[in-house]
Amino acid sequence: MAEIIYILTNEAMPGYVKIGKTSTGLEQRIRELSGSTSVPLPFTCFYACTVKDASFVEHQLHDAFDNDRVNPRREFFQISPERVVSALKLAEIENVTPKKDYVDSHEDQNALNEARRIRSRFNFEMVGIPLGAELVFSRNENIKAKVVDTHSADSIEINGEVTSLSRSAQKFLGYTYGVAGTDYWMYGDETLDERRRRIEAGEIAS
Repeated sequence: MAEIIYILTNEAMPGYVKIGKTSTGLEQRIRELSGSTSVPLPFTCFYACTVKDASFVEHQLHDAFDNDRVNPRREFFQISPERVVSALKLAEIENVTPKKDYVDSHEDQNALNEARRIRSRFNFEMVGIPLGAELVFSRNENIKAKVVDTHSADSIEINGEVTSLSRSAQKFLGYTYGVAGTDYWMYGDETLDERRRRIEAGEIAS
C-alpha cells in the first residue's frame, strides 16, 4: 500500500494542524482519530499525498516546523495548513486528498458543518483589506480575485462573476464539502486566515 503523508485540521482546534503518515489507508486513519470520544468534532483532511519514504518526509516536515510544534511528543503544530502543503509538495508523488468528509453519523456531519459556518464569518474591513484589493488562490497563482465589498466575504469578483471566498475555494478544489475560503485565498504573502489571526493576536497583546 502507498505511503501517505496527511495534514489534518479540526474545527474544534482552530489554528492547529496534525501532520502524520499512514500506510494502512487514509480513511481508516482519519476515522480512528475522529472516533475518540475525547475529540468533539471529526478531523478533516486538509491535504494528503503519496510519497516515496513517508517516515523520512514526516521527519523533515516535523523538523522544518519544529518552532510551531505545540508539544514535542505530539504531531500538532500551530501553523497555517497551506504553509505545510507548500513544503509537502516538494516530496509529493500523487495528491490523494479526499473530496468528501469521513464521518460516522449525520450528527457528526451536522456539527462539522455548523462549526465551519461559524468560522467562516469574515469581512475584509476587519483585517484592513481595501476595496479593489487583489487576492490570489494559494493552490494556483494564476487564479485571482478582486474585493468588491469590504463588509462581506461573499463579495469577491472572479472573471466578472461575484461569488464568495468559500464557494469559490470549494469550486476550485473540487470538494463536495464546504471549506473555509480564508484558508486558501491570500493577500500579499499570507492567507486571509493567517492575517486575521495575526491581527487578532495583536489586538489581544495591546
